[in-house]
Amino acid sequence: MQEVDQSIESFEELHQLVHRTLCEAENLLVEQFETRQNPLFAKEKVCAIEYSLRGPRSLRLAAIWAADQNVIYFYNARGERHLKMKLTNRLDLSEMVQTSVA
Repeated sequence: MQEVDQSIESFEELHQLVHRTLCEAENLLVEQFETRQNPLFAKEKVCAIEYSLRGPRSLRLAAIWAADQNVIYFYNARGERHLKMKLTNRLDLSEMVQTSVA
């Protein structure tokens, strides 16, 4: 499994980074597919965000940003973890909750 460091400033940048990385993993055109995001909860608090991308021929790719570790785990079409991306600066979870409620 490959490990890399990445710097981002907002949840929008996080979403774009995950989308681009998932598309590149399977040689998909970024503008032809969309990545959906769902917050994951533990004890009624957001603890992570799950990203999923559905591609051609029932292809499904996923990534999970773990807030406590500040790491994104990427999973390939077989469900195997193939990339671990450490974020160098933390994102504020309260910002994400406010933007998803609005």
